Amino acid sequence: MKNDTNRDELQAFIDEQKASSPGFAEGFDEGYRNFRIGVMLKQARLNAGMSQVEVAQKLKTHKSAISRIENHAEDVKLSTLSSYAEALGKKLEILIS
Repeated sequence: MKNDTNRDELQAFIDEQKASSPGFAEGFDEGYRNFRIGVMLKQARLNAGMSQVEVAQKLKTHKSAISRIENHAEDVKLSTLSSYAEALGKKLEILIS
């Protein structure tokens, strides 16, 4: 229950900041989408039981590149996302709703 309370307090803070600061509102939604992408990638990697090093080896890159993708997903190419998913034995699906 404490997590729900923290989440509710965080959402209330975000809503308050959006209402009082147009600049905050503009950047927040895009930043949050990017953050979610990174979290989804990391969670998929962990669910696959793989380390960043193992994913990097499959993608023929460095661990630092995988870390950057997971932590700063704002400018990731679709081809990179697709390759990342394939390295995990998954496929990338995109939904527009």
